[in-house]
Amino acid sequence: MRNALVIIPARYGSTRFPAKPLAQVCGHSMIERCWRIAAAAVGPKGVFVATDHQEIFKQVKSFGGQALMTTEDCRNGTERVWEALKQVPAGSSSETDVVINLQGDALLTPPWIIEALADLMEQNPAIGLGTAAVRLSPEEYELWQERKRERNASGTFVVFDKDRKALYFSKMLIPFVRKVTDGSSPVCRHIGIYAYRRKALQQYLALPPGPLEEAEGLEQLRALENGIPMHVALVDYRGRTHASVDKPEDVKLAEEIIAREGELVDWTDKI
Repeated sequence: MRNALVIIPARYGSTRFPAKPLAQVCGHSMIERCWRIAAAAVGPKGVFVATDHQEIFKQVKSFGGQALMTTEDCRNGTERVWEALKQVPAGSSSETDVVINLQGDALLTPPWIIEALADLMEQNPAIGLGTAAVRLSPEEYELWQERKRERNASGTFVVFDKDRKALYFSKMLIPFVRKVTDGSSPVCRHIGIYAYRRKALQQYLALPPGPLEEAEGLEQLRALENGIPMHVALVDYRGRTHASVDKPEDVKLAEEIIAREGELVDWTDKI
């Protein structure tokens, strides 16, 4: 297993979907699905759920997972990860330098995406912050063009340099493409999963939000605005659908995807 710790921030009071981590998707809670995906990537001992609510805490304990209570004062998932990280019990997990933030609604993120991000960090000790992205096919690019014409705020996109250091993240489709000619698109959709070294995470959280972060509503821009590099692992979903659950009606979509494509983990495996 990879030498990385995964912390899953799971807030109870989502504005669009209260108690979202407890929502049932094909017979299992959303938080258990995310936990099992992370456990398949790094092993169950390296996965913790960081929550602000006793019901989520009890749910995680009920399926054998590890949970940590955090305050309601955390402004975002990154702050919740840091608060939880300071509570990780002593042992091998507490000494791991690489920490991965897997969002609590990322129940369709394949384990190999987490593995790819962990590999990026482990193979490049100088990298302090990492994230992931997937290249759009021409068909996917056309679909996102239609969505953005409707001022759809879903979907975040990233451009990076030749060393795959992020140059910018945006809710807009970037870069502008005059014509797709080689059967692929230069547009990459950002996947909301992050990896940090502890020192880099502490440095990032000490900074105030900048104007770009506030304009786009994307906290990862805080790093770029302050000259902190964030490297991008370019990943492949291997035919799986990239989606998340943001509102109650998305549960049905997630269930349809799982019914069509199958489970990402073997539910017969013991924890």
